Amino acid sequence: MTLEPHVVETLKSVSTATLTTVLLKKGLRNIWLRGTKPLKPGQGRVVGKAFTLRFIPAREDLATPASWASPISTRAAIEAMPEGCIAVADAVGVSDAGIFGDILCARMAKRKVVGLVTDGVMRDAEGVLASGMKVWCNGVAAPPSVAGLTFVGWQEPINCGGVAVLPDDIVVVDDDGAVLIPAALLEEVLAEAPEQELMEAWIMTEVDRGVPLPGLYPMNAETKARYEAWKESQK
Repeated sequence: MTLEPHVVETLKSVSTATLTTVLLKKGLRNIWLRGTKPLKPGQGRVVGKAFTLRFIPAREDLATPASWASPISTRAAIEAMPEGCIAVADAVGVSDAGIFGDILCARMAKRKVVGLVTDGVMRDAEGVLASGMKVWCNGVAAPPSVAGLTFVGWQEPINCGGVAVLPDDIVVVDDDGAVLIPAALLEEVLAEAPEQELMEAWIMTEVDRGVPLPGLYPMNAETKARYEAWKESQK
């Protein structure tokens, strides 16, 4: 099931940096997926449920071009991806074999997958960018996936960038990389993250006015009162 439009719009209004602060307050420190850099800067902020993909290191009898036609293949996984999801691929840190190229990304775009996140690398960079698929990865490499990886399944728990990702967890990704919101915490994050974003935006206006940081960030009682008065004035 895809996320409801209001959930997507709310999370699109919140930076990944703010989300890490909100989740830190809940005791979650390891929710930023390492190695997930925008293939092209300025791709915007993308939100969706995680559709997980799992690779393991290549084994010569399994990682062959013939495996691309197997029932358990990246091709079959793409055909199972629902509209609005974000594909999240565990590439076990391999940096010399691209997990996907232009044709696979073009098909994902056609299926209205909203993004691809991986701690691995891509190939066919020019074609991937032309496909319209928004990609966050750890670089590019010319060799195909089977040069260094074996694809073994989808929609199961994975490790991506040192973070445990479960199917249907929520992923928010922007120029700072990908952040995971556990599905069970979504409603709490939706309730708290916009307020955190609003508060930090107000603090920035105070910084612009020349207000010193002590007592402002974090707020003391006097600053909180001024902030609450400002919020009331905006209603």
